[in-house]
Amino acid sequence: MTAPNGLRTIPTGDRAWLMAALGDALSGGAPILPVADDRADAEAVAALQRAELPEGTAVVVRTSGSSGVPKAVALSAAALRAAAEATHERLGGAGQWLVDLPSHLISGLQMLVRSEVSGIPPRFFDAAGGFDPAALLDAAEGLDGQRRYVSLVPLQFSRLLDLAEQDRAAADALRRFDAVLVGGQAVSLEMRRRAHELGVALKRSYGMTETAGGCVYDGVEIGDTRVRIRAGEVQLAGPSLALGYVGDPELTADRFIEDRDRDGSVHRWYRTGDAGELLGGMLTVTGRLDRVVISGGVNVSLDEVERAAREFAGWSSAVAVAAPHPEWGERVSLVVETGKAEADGEGAGGAAPRATFDEVRDAIRNRLGAAAAPVWATATDELPRLAGGKPDLRAIEQWLERLRASFRETRAVAGEEQE
Repeated sequence: MTAPNGLRTIPTGDRAWLMAALGDALSGGAPILPVADDRADAEAVAALQRAELPEGTAVVVRTSGSSGVPKAVALSAAALRAAAEATHERLGGAGQWLVDLPSHLISGLQMLVRSEVSGIPPRFFDAAGGFDPAALLDAAEGLDGQRRYVSLVPLQFSRLLDLAEQDRAAADALRRFDAVLVGGQAVSLEMRRRAHELGVALKRSYGMTETAGGCVYDGVEIGDTRVRIRAGEVQLAGPSLALGYVGDPELTADRFIEDRDRDGSVHRWYRTGDAGELLGGMLTVTGRLDRVVISGGVNVSLDEVERAAREFAGWSSAVAVAAPHPEWGERVSLVVETGKAEADGEGAGGAAPRATFDEVRDAIRNRLGAAAAPVWATATDELPRLAGGKPDLRAIEQWLERLRASFRETRAVAGEEQE
């Protein structure tokens, strides 16, 4: 459907239409909005079609909104092409992409852009019944004889490593990828070690919708991307930056800023909201600036707690959250998938047994201090996740609040019965 502002909604399920519309948009045609379901969220889509688009908009991509309201990001054809070309330059040349991530999000869409720019058609992997690592590797065997690429989230990559460690044929298939990009969340040291031992060509990708996808690989900028740290925040500049947020000029002005270099040239920077540091020219992202809680007067990064917990067997899915505490103000707790560990075979078949909560808590206390030590852990068969695979922090926090309310009600009833 064509909107008053020219924005066309393209259902990602119609792949031929999606690729044709994307190619047209990248060549100066009508801007597009890829949608997973053109019937869902119709009111929000209609609002975008009525909004004023930044000049030069080729594609509008909505963010996944893991901890807040999803935003609509306007990207130019030049930004999308620059990101795609920089990726292929860093990886050693164009190749065929196995598309397994949602195409309405930048993680999946950028694989289509790279395919369009290179002229090499992508191959789509359908995971309607849930991610199946064996099925993905089977699909990879159908790739052409050229260079092979795939982009994954850490959860998917972890399950591929689990399979490859148990199945030599699977390990061989995984090694045949010329690059396995993993982004969306931090890749743990343990996961990197496992990939290295298997000989997998892992590339850690850092970027976001506002940078047209990954723009820093293994801590180093790609293409003409620039990185700096200001007041502890990671800021990015370069040709792949978005034009801004559709219908939100105030947020655009806040997140996209201009700064003048010493030579007088003006550069546009994106304020990521991530905390990080540059050591030896390499970027290390330490977490979100807004995921810091004050526990007993001490600042605690929930992301650092997560990273520490995920190094332990059976805790690779751990999510750190804050809960109110009468004395400390807030204390950290963990949520972990038990179903995932069982499905991945952790604690069985010779694999390391699941670490106990006491082991995890004590290690975090020793590494990060008493304020960071989690006071409890809540287990669930499956964490709520967003379309791109990230944990849905809002849904997790709402679920925990319902649990806490249920416990309070149970205690109140028990107290009444004892009177």
